[in-house]
Amino acid sequence: MNDLFEQPKVTVYSVGALSQEIRTLLEGHFDFVWVEGEISNFRIPSSGHHYMVLKDEKAQIRTVMFRPQARILKFTPEDGMKVVVQGRVAVYEPRGEYQLILDYMEPLGVGALALAFEQLKKKLAGQGLFDEAVKKPLPFLPQRVAVITSPTGAAIRDFLKVIQRRFANIEITVVPVKVQGEGAAEEMTEALGTVNRELEVDVIVLTRGGGSLEDLWAFNSEDLALAIRASRIPVVSAVGHEIDVTISDLVADFRAPTPSAAAELLVAEKESLQERILQLQGRLLAALRTNLSGLQERLRFLARSFRDPRKRLADGWMDLDDLHSRLTRTVSLALKSRRRTVAAEARTLMLHSPLTRIQSLRQKTDFQKRSLAFLVLKRLRELRMAVSMAREKMQSMGPLTVLERGYSITRKLPEGWVLRSAGDVREGDQVSVKLAKGEMECRVEKIVGE
Repeated sequence: MNDLFEQPKVTVYSVGALSQEIRTLLEGHFDFVWVEGEISNFRIPSSGHHYMVLKDEKAQIRTVMFRPQARILKFTPEDGMKVVVQGRVAVYEPRGEYQLILDYMEPLGVGALALAFEQLKKKLAGQGLFDEAVKKPLPFLPQRVAVITSPTGAAIRDFLKVIQRRFANIEITVVPVKVQGEGAAEEMTEALGTVNRELEVDVIVLTRGGGSLEDLWAFNSEDLALAIRASRIPVVSAVGHEIDVTISDLVADFRAPTPSAAAELLVAEKESLQERILQLQGRLLAALRTNLSGLQERLRFLARSFRDPRKRLADGWMDLDDLHSRLTRTVSLALKSRRRTVAAEARTLMLHSPLTRIQSLRQKTDFQKRSLAFLVLKRLRELRMAVSMAREKMQSMGPLTVLERGYSITRKLPEGWVLRSAGDVREGDQVSVKLAKGEMECRVEKIVGE
């Protein structure tokens, strides 16, 4: 009876175990997938990895392309660009997020090489490398010509054929380089420098036959474009056919639509070239693509048989990026806090500094000194004014002042008493009369009204 009420057993996962189960399910079910979406939040940290979000009108997913894969991209991803990507679904357990780890990316509606070509074309145009004002004129009927090209290609044969037929005694120096594939752009760039340093020629011709955008990609190198512009010798670019346009065509001092046209351009004659050799490499390109597709399918089949070691490496890269970001923030916050503390202590020290106290007391002493001097001067002026007024008053009331108004002082002689009444003397007494100016001695002859 009790068995009826027993609860079924419940599996309790740890967070790590559940994340591992989810990772196993997702990565096992979605190994390699193709996804179409729009790029947003694109960024490249110091590690060189490409982080972005792929989104459409309904959802979004975090995406990363690590540096080894990102380095082979021919174009630069941008926010708002619609792309088709191929990658693996992975779970980043420390944050509990799923994401795409990309191995391949191409723009939607336009090839990666075409987009890279337009991006580089816009960049160099902004630097003024295509301006006609900076291009050098071609010499008339050059005597020495350096041709940078493949020594076994059709381009050099066409060029030499026209030169031989039109003006056989021109000195032609062929500088052999690769014109297609890995290292071709570097060889052509070095050849331009070598010709400028070591050869005395009138014109440099950079040429090869026609082909697809991939075949001609070496002529879209930024370093090669800068070397063409830096050349002291005029450069003619004759790459592909008339419909083929490369960066070297745009930056060169003159563009010839074909190698043969370059020869006709350098050796001006009435005769014109009747044949133009066309380079057809579409079949080879199609065969290479078919072979590559088969190899990729074989690789996917083999990849399902073992765990891709790049997943662990990818997690390590993302952990390293997270630790770098946290360390950067922590150090920045610590430095800001220490700077604020030091600034506060510096203000406190300045506030209680003896120099500040001395300066304050000095200012107070100077103020009191000026105030005391002002009070002393004020008191002196008041005393001087009082003395002046007393002097004036004494002068106005002094005996000499009275004498000057017509009065005199009479003293009895010889005693020298000052007489205040006529009864103080008798007739015949001698008296002295003091006037404002001078003094007289007189004898009393008569006394009236004692």
